[in-house]
Amino acid sequence: MTSAQQPGPARPTSRDVGRAAGVSQATVSLVLGGKWPGRVSEVTAQRVRDAAAELGYRPNLAARSLRLGRTRTALLVVPALTNEFFARVYAGAAALAAEHDFGVVLYPSPDGTGPARDPFASARAALDGVIASSMAADALDALHGADLPLVMLDSDPSDTGPAAHVNLDIAEGMRQVTAHLLGLGHRRFLHLASAVDTWTFAVRAEALHGALEAAGDATVRTVRAPLDVGAGREAAERALAVTGERPTAIVCDDDILAAGACKAARRLGLRVPDELSVTGFGDLALATALEPELTTVRLPAEQVGERGMEALLAVLGGRPAEQGVLPVRLVVRGSTAPPPAART
Repeated sequence: MTSAQQPGPARPTSRDVGRAAGVSQATVSLVLGGKWPGRVSEVTAQRVRDAAAELGYRPNLAARSLRLGRTRTALLVVPALTNEFFARVYAGAAALAAEHDFGVVLYPSPDGTGPARDPFASARAALDGVIASSMAADALDALHGADLPLVMLDSDPSDTGPAAHVNLDIAEGMRQVTAHLLGLGHRRFLHLASAVDTWTFAVRAEALHGALEAAGDATVRTVRAPLDVGAGREAAERALAVTGERPTAIVCDDDILAAGACKAARRLGLRVPDELSVTGFGDLALATALEPELTTVRLPAEQVGERGMEALLAVLGGRPAEQGVLPVRLVVRGSTAPPPAART
């Protein structure tokens, strides 16, 4: 047998760890499985952990899954893979999952926000739970009957079906945008709204209209567009071309739509922000690629993913999931300024 064919060193087993620590294989399983408190002393538990670390022992997760009926795998359902927000949600969920020997399978709904088809109709036992981000209320009907714990992210908290909810303070983000523009002197607004019918976009519209109504002397017109730069440009162009008093600020439901609004302004010969202010929502990488850079609301996407995974782990462990919404923050950049009338 050549050196290239020589077998590598045998993988250490729990029996090896037990020998090194001077305990039984059952004690090793208790300690490394986290079930030792009250049954094994802290000194013994530490001796087992030290022996495992010195030997480079890693549990056989596949065998443990068969014994426990758990695969330590979560499914993350998102509307699309093309939006950076969902990639960051996945990164946050996967990082925390890895700390707990969990894996995360990413699944984009083929039909966008819903309804999502059951991705594993014949293999539900391959999952321990489902996390779904920014989906419509009825988007996951195909998964509700799977008897899997479901955690919803950025979704309607009044839905009692999921085991837990993790939400951003979306309404506060839109109120910060509105207060900023009103403070600059804007009173004529265009709302470039997402055509996607989900809770998160409904909240943005409600918060914007409520804040402008409270101002008393502001007007707003709403146009809708799919979440696409080209569609946003076309919708904004049509709205800005309407005769009458032109809006001095466009409030967009998403940075992608804001990029379209900026393109529409350029095509119509309007300078941003001198003649037209534009705001986004999300603080995607696109926000600083635009010129001028975009005033927008920063959403902590990675933290959303982390909290979603934490909530699922809590549910699986029989513990209550952490409550409360995640704060968001307005980031003011160069795409907003006082309206022309306020500068004369």
